[in-house]
Amino acid sequence: MAYASTDAKQQAHELIDRMVPSQVSALVTLLKVMLDPVSVALANAPYDDEPISEDEARDLDVARASVAHGEGIPHEQVLAELGITQEEINNYQGPK
Repeated sequence: MAYASTDAKQQAHELIDRMVPSQVSALVTLLKVMLDPVSVALANAPYDDEPISEDEARDLDVARASVAHGEGIPHEQVLAELGITQEEINNYQGPK
């Protein structure tokens, strides 16, 4: 794809101008996340390669087996325990 401008910001503006409103909204959310200092810190954080203990490994095996047998915790129950609703998740606007 050829661009009329070699300036990256100008190219971004040109591409945004061609987007439908829902794409612009999604892009704004993405940009907010990209510029959020916590998101940047997490993205740049080193991989956690700390070894897990035998107890943690055993707990993971139990949890994975539980999920494999359909015994996981329903999504609605997790939300209730966290005190949030699916509607709140659906309407979340990201960092301001």
